[in-house]
Amino acid sequence: MRLHLRIWGRVQGVYFRASTLEQAIQRGLRGWVRNRADGSVEVVAEGDETVLRELLAWVEHGPPLASVAEVESVWTDDAGLEGFEVRPSL
Repeated sequence: MRLHLRIWGRVQGVYFRASTLEQAIQRGLRGWVRNRADGSVEVVAEGDETVLRELLAWVEHGPPLASVAEVESVWTDDAGLEGFEVRPSL
């Protein structure tokens, strides 16, 4: 499965990307995370649905310095990504 997330709130400058990278790697997920120009964070993760739901539960709170206001999630089919990385901001 693939999970595409957009996270709004105080999510930039609070180690959200680095923490998401760590969470995804610990769970064996594939994909990427990046900051968006509108102040949100975007995540695309692929893997087992149960593990993706764990990541979704984590991003609803984020790292200690974050304050998550809203999470948008879209589920689709796995596209075969490899590894997990922090991408440049968009």
